[in-house]
Amino acid sequence: MNIDEDQPLDMQWEQLLTNLEMLVGKKPADLNGVLFLIGVQELGQGAKRFTKEQKQDLMHIGICRVLSLSGYYAFEYADKDGWPHFKLNRALPPGDVLKQEALLKMHVMEYFKNS
Repeated sequence: MNIDEDQPLDMQWEQLLTNLEMLVGKKPADLNGVLFLIGVQELGQGAKRFTKEQKQDLMHIGICRVLSLSGYYAFEYADKDGWPHFKLNRALPPGDVLKQEALLKMHVMEYFKNS
């Protein structure tokens, strides 16, 4: 994906959302929507209907996958249904919700830069 890294994070984020809209046909509403898309990508079973619980699991997969880029999580195994499982390698840095969101957004940007 083509994203101008010289721009502030919020502008890069909007660029990413626009790129994802062109790619999947719908603009993700927020960070959770992007994490869900990453989870679906990492699951590798294509687009299909998921239960509410599966959607939450897919967002968790997205979080673990992007934070694995900095070693916070590591892929452990895929279960019999092909769902990836991760283990926590080290604690996340302390911070309020805004700091945690910024950390996730930076990692999401890195994820798509390397995809």
